[in-house]
Amino acid sequence: MYMKEKIRELCKQKNAVIFAHYYTRPEIQEIADFIGDSLALAQQATRVHADILVMCGVHFMGETMKILCPDKKVLIPDMAAGCSLADSCKAEDLAAFKAKYPDHMVVSYVNTSADVKALTDVVVTSSNAKKIVDQLPADAKIIFGPDHNLGSYINSVTGRDMLLWNGACHVHSRFSLEALLQLKRENPGVEVLAHPECKAPILAQSDVIGSTKALLEHTIKSPAKRFIIATESGILHEMQRACPDKEFIPVPPEITEGVGCSCNECEYMRLNTLEKVYNCLLNEQPEMIVDEQIAKKAYSSIDRMLCMS
Repeated sequence: MYMKEKIRELCKQKNAVIFAHYYTRPEIQEIADFIGDSLALAQQATRVHADILVMCGVHFMGETMKILCPDKKVLIPDMAAGCSLADSCKAEDLAAFKAKYPDHMVVSYVNTSADVKALTDVVVTSSNAKKIVDQLPADAKIIFGPDHNLGSYINSVTGRDMLLWNGACHVHSRFSLEALLQLKRENPGVEVLAHPECKAPILAQSDVIGSTKALLEHTIKSPAKRFIIATESGILHEMQRACPDKEFIPVPPEITEGVGCSCNECEYMRLNTLEKVYNCLLNEQPEMIVDEQIAKKAYSSIDRMLCMS
């Protein structure tokens, strides 16, 4: 409790605002001014009146926030908080891929580096990907990356035939289909909620497919009391806080090479700790810096997303 009080006091002293993604540790979500998914946090960052923005999430989220708020000091608690999905698509590789398909526009998932966003026509999130793709010309030739699972799902619900980059989130791609089927047998009639970054066999067994925010909102609005959840387990904290009388059953990951765990957690998100949040506020480091030319190009693709959302 003492550390939380010290963090909040520093926020007052420095006119700082703390943002936390749903996948961070519960104690991080509890000290944040705003919690949400990538789209909500990006939008909220442009509305706050603060000198310092602390992004408790992963690296690309800090970059996005700095691009949208260049006049603010953007801090992230740990520069090592990366993203396996963003890492699967390097800017130089995308540039080479684009050169093979010069008549294609690029739609990139927000889980990408600033360098990749600078090569992108429009950014999307899991919340708005369908809405944005639906607005593009019917005859548009599209490269979608880097999440192959999300791109495949968007193809299926829009009737598009986008060219898909072969990337994946290491958390969402490892859910066990066998374990999910067993949970369904043990809990007949209980809805399965899944994030579209999951593999197609998991989505085929799901009743509700949506972004983290959409899944949360469904649990709040639904009269049901029990749910099976196939997304990063950090969201369970907010689901339980919002619905203390409901039960949320996480789908476990596959066991590989004889090693398994009982839940699906993003180890990069878990690099955010109270101590690191306190230190980054105290020292105003690490600070997110984005090259001005890259930021200018990336801003266009992000701004187009916000305008189309």
